[in-house]
Amino acid sequence: MEFPRLETFIRVAESGSFNKAAEIGNITSTAVIKQMNLLEEEVGVKLFDRTHRGLRLTKAGESFLKDSKYIIKYTKDAVNRARKAMQEADSLIRIGTSPLTPAEAFTELWPEIRKYCPEMRFRIVTFENTPENAAEILANLGDNIDVVVGIFDETLLNLRKCDGFILYDVPISVAMSLDHPLASKDELEIEDLYGQNLLLMHRGWSHSVDELRNDISAHHPEINIVDFDFYDVDIFNRCSTSGDVLMAIDKWQNVHPMLKIVPVKWKYTIPYGLFYSYDPSPVVGKLLDAVSSIDFSAYYKK
Repeated sequence: MEFPRLETFIRVAESGSFNKAAEIGNITSTAVIKQMNLLEEEVGVKLFDRTHRGLRLTKAGESFLKDSKYIIKYTKDAVNRARKAMQEADSLIRIGTSPLTPAEAFTELWPEIRKYCPEMRFRIVTFENTPENAAEILANLGDNIDVVVGIFDETLLNLRKCDGFILYDVPISVAMSLDHPLASKDELEIEDLYGQNLLLMHRGWSHSVDELRNDISAHHPEINIVDFDFYDVDIFNRCSTSGDVLMAIDKWQNVHPMLKIVPVKWKYTIPYGLFYSYDPSPVVGKLLDAVSSIDFSAYYKK
């Protein structure tokens, strides 16, 4: 961005001569005089006293010189800040996090990601995990948050109106209070859940969970399935005080200090990965290209 009249004015003021300003600016003296006449006409004050000894700034000219230098410097700084912001936007990923959507996957993957995108940076954006926020944030990924890490399948993606990249499948486990009889075990047989209330997200939320639900209903009716509507702190508090068992994944070990998450000897898993917009930005596209090149077999083994 340029201010030719202001820059010419500064040259004239500092050199004290139209001719010298013309030489410095590589223009004609006539062009310099014309610019200064138009500038004085535009600002409505006399900027120079023209004498036989040369040019001398008026009081108004001295004030205008100081401000002109500031305007040009500030404008150049503004342009540099804008360019820096654009460069940052081209390499910055905003990760949405909540207790149930921790960003630890990026901690695990960062050494590999930076091999492909050494310029990439991450910014953590926290949000409250409520039904309204979950729907709003996932349906508008790319506005204030670029990606969220969590469990999903096609059913959930369709429900939340966004896309997803599967990093790996995680086993479905169960959580219970620390003083629950089952909390003494490091792994459960499905028969250990007989006589228990098992809290599951309602039917239609996830195809993976519905498969588990169908198997339990058909082959293990001794387990009492109890539906709930949303994963939030309240459902973990309920699990910690009610004696019920909650479907969980081991990534949630730190969500509630009074709960233990224990694996179960069954085949059921659920995809774990990145939520992102149907129309991802170029920087999110770079991230997806990077993670698609990673061998995830070493990241999750159960």
